Amino acid sequence: MAVPTRMVAVWCPDWPVVAAHADPAAPAAVLHANRVVAVNPAARDIGVGVGHRRRQAQSICPELDLYDHDPDRDAREFEPVVRLVADMAPRLEIVEPGLIAVAARGPSRYFGGDRSLADQLVERVAPIAPVAIGVADGRSAATIAARVASRRPERVLVVDPGDTPGFVAGLPVSWLAGLGEITPDLVDLFVRMGLRTLGQVAALDPGDVFARFGDEGRRAHRVASGADDRALATTDPPPEWWADHPFDEPIHQLETVVFAAKRLADRLAGMLAADGRVCTRLVVIAESEHGERSERAWYRDRGMTAVAMVERVRWQLDGWVSQPGAITGGIVLVRLVPDEVRSDDGVQARLWGERSQADLDAGRAVVRLTGLAGDDRVRVPVWRGGRLPDERYRWVPASSVDVDDLAERSRPSGGPWPGALPAPSPAVVYDEPVDVVVVGASGEPVRVNGRGDISEPPVAIVDGSSRHVVRAWVGPWPIEQRWWTERPRRLARFQLVTDRGVAHLAAIERQRWVLLATYA
Repeated sequence: MAVPTRMVAVWCPDWPVVAAHADPAAPAAVLHANRVVAVNPAARDIGVGVGHRRRQAQSICPELDLYDHDPDRDAREFEPVVRLVADMAPRLEIVEPGLIAVAARGPSRYFGGDRSLADQLVERVAPIAPVAIGVADGRSAATIAARVASRRPERVLVVDPGDTPGFVAGLPVSWLAGLGEITPDLVDLFVRMGLRTLGQVAALDPGDVFARFGDEGRRAHRVASGADDRALATTDPPPEWWADHPFDEPIHQLETVVFAAKRLADRLAGMLAADGRVCTRLVVIAESEHGERSERAWYRDRGMTAVAMVERVRWQLDGWVSQPGAITGGIVLVRLVPDEVRSDDGVQARLWGERSQADLDAGRAVVRLTGLAGDDRVRVPVWRGGRLPDERYRWVPASSVDVDDLAERSRPSGGPWPGALPAPSPAVVYDEPVDVVVVGASGEPVRVNGRGDISEPPVAIVDGSSRHVVRAWVGPWPIEQRWWTERPRRLARFQLVTDRGVAHLAAIERQRWVLLATYA
């Protein structure tokens, strides 16, 4: 078995909250799809945790400051931390905004050992953001050590060489999910199988684990065994693997450079796929007309798709140009170097559902269209959740979403929404509600009182000069939203079928009738 590379993990806890410039003294949380994805210590002490819904978090802490999840902001604000670490260890890799991995051998020798290196990293980074340093054998073990160190006053944990298996063995199996490499579903399955610690997972036969859980199970077993053998590449890759684009004229527009990077990423991903490989460590290089250079290594355990590559190019360039004096001219070169590749083991789909070939084809089409039309012209729906049709999804630029996860992100998740209309969903959801008047037999608009009682049954929908007879109807379904804010919302919904066989979802709010959606 290969000896794991000695690694240093530099982890900034709760980085999305830090990047949002939240007040450290006030409880704050970052939301994605109406769920909490990061909290600061002030919110955590009150009881707000990752995974809570917006309403649940606000019920625990009404004064909670909320921020939208913004990966571009997280990466841009992380650039100063990357620069500080790069001054001490130039050969680093960014796993994600908030987490850096560094091969420890060279820097440790220069700074007088692992502990001295870790202490100096804390001293340099702490004035910018809270930081924890972990040193161990392998990337995953070092990341676990950094997370454990975040709970210690000294903010440093150094695992002696060779002691990594014993260090991880006693940790709860839930630590696997925190690494971002193992899905919570697999961790939950381990728990239901009676496995409580990583040592118990490591005691399983690796062949049986691979046969049952595929490549993800193999990675989980290796991490639990403390045998992370994904060493940093130390030799230059073959030149034919490089993908670069020199510009005839210096480019001052970031979007133009990213557009060129899309083509490079598409070509590189296609070349690797044809060879049955996937890039796990990508080096992005950009040069300006005045000789300034930005070079960063990005790591992703499961490999990078073309969109994931472009996302990291955007993060790096955005962080570069945002630093005062970092670049004084236009960009003349962008280059993508697959510094670490492995065989593409694919993804083991679940027995029911998961990604299909249609999902993969749609993802490739999105990548192609984005490269042709640009970011702002191609958008994809992401599930957000809600009780009204126009609240359930939001449109985001395709370049900001990993296409591998697009089908999963577009699938309803997160449990039921009390008060939401059941399936089937309407075929047409209006961007802006259509003003109409629903009248009763008396010719007067139908009213709904505070107890949900209607003044008379609806008999027609009046839309300007058009009148459509209502043949069937059901409702009302009252709903009250955001009652705790200064702008509460209260409305009642109806389903109305006209004499033309068209079904509408209508609502009355503040005695104003509107059509929210149409079923057919």
